[in-house]
This record gives sequence, structure tokens and C-alpha cells, in this order.
Amino acid sequence: MLEQQGQITVRDLVEQFSISAVTVRSDLDALGASGAVMRSHGGAVRQLEPTRDYPLRLKESVHRAEKAQIGKAAANLVQSGEVIILDSGTTTTEVARHLKARAIHGVTVISNAMNVISELVDAPGISVIGIGGVLRPVSLSFVGPQAEAMLKDLHADRLFLAVDGFDLEFGPTTPDVLEAHLNSLLMAVAKETTVVADFSKLGRRSVSRIGSIEQVHRLITDTKAPQEFVKALRGRGIEVIQA
Repeated sequence: MLEQQGQITVRDLVEQFSISAVTVRSDLDALGASGAVMRSHGGAVRQLEPTRDYPLRLKESVHRAEKAQIGKAAANLVQSGEVIILDSGTTTTEVARHLKARAIHGVTVISNAMNVISELVDAPGISVIGIGGVLRPVSLSFVGPQAEAMLKDLHADRLFLAVDGFDLEFGPTTPDVLEAHLNSLLMAVAKETTVVADFSKLGRRSVSRIGSIEQVHRLITDTKAPQEFVKALRGRGIEVIQA
């Protein structure tokens, strides 16, 4: 069923096989532990490939707890008076959500992501600058020449960058070439770049390179991150926070 549909829920399996939800969850946990599936909120999805572009609604269901912890740790770094950039992604949406919950004032957020902007619409004390351009429906983000032109007159203290792959040699990557090009410009206008990525993105490489690993100042990830990867990053002088 998962191979055919890409995503299944506990409720689907309970109805299909007339078994209890407890049994379904146990079976999905076993499949997840073996690497056959990826557990998601309320069910499971096929293993996500770093080279493919997946809809936000699917990505939101995967590693939710880890993304929430990463988002909280990232939001706690932001100081009043700073200008920050949040690019598109489910993890940067968590950064926005926790930034709003902090009720911090005097912060300006620049973003090309509709879902990030929507999260901050009613956040008192946070000014939002939206980067327009060509809409990518799969990621709800704006890219292209118009978006790139807007960046020329902007500057930020921090960039929080969500990625689909983070490789020790190739650096941060994403499936879409236009997204990658815009992200590279975001890195150029920010004083520092913090990659926000759960353990499943580490050591993986997607299609389009965003920038070199030397341009990354910090990684915020979760406690499941491979320790050899963490050690290698720290050896290169990159700060690693495991939330």
C-alpha cells in the first residue's frame, strides 16, 4: 500500500486489515526500525529521496518532533533588533513558530516562503519583508529573477537555511536549481548562515548545490545526528547544536 500510495495512516490500516491501532503502530515502528518505511505523524511514508521535491504537507508529517526542537533552538539564538532570513521549508517554519511564541520585539524577518510569512502575520513586534517572484507550488516559495533582484538592497544578521541534503564535501543542497540559486544569494547577504536540518538530511546530497561548506557557520540538528558527521563539522570550525 505504501509503495502504491506514498503515504498511509494508522486509520487506513486499521480499516483495511481489521486490526487494532496498537498493532498497526507496533508494525509501523518495526518497519521504520528496519529502514523499510519512514514513520510520520499518524502513519508512515516512503523513504524520502534527497533528489526529489516533495510537497510541504508530506514533509511536515516526517520528523515533526525533531524539527520542533531544532526550530526552538534556532529561535532562541535571535536577539531583539536583529534582521534574520528564513528560507522555505518545514524546519524554518518551526523557527518562525517558536520565534512568534517567544514574543520577541524589534526583529525583522525576510522570507521567500508563503507558509513562513503566514506564520508571522499576526506576530506583534516582528516586521516581515516578503520576497516576491515566481511561485513554486510544491514548496510555497518564491524564486526567479524578481526574487533575486529584491535581495540586492537587503542585508541580514542571520540566515536560517533549511536543506534537503548536507554533505561534508558538497555542502548544503536542494532539489530545485532556482531555489538553490536564490539560497546562495541569501547566504551572500547574511553575516552568518545557520543550517537547520534533522538527522535524515545529514551526509546526503541533493541535485543543486547551494554553497560551499565553508560558508556555513553553524548547524542546528537533533540528537540522532551521526556523531562522526558532527565531529567532522566541528573539526572544520563549524558550530554544531544538537537540540
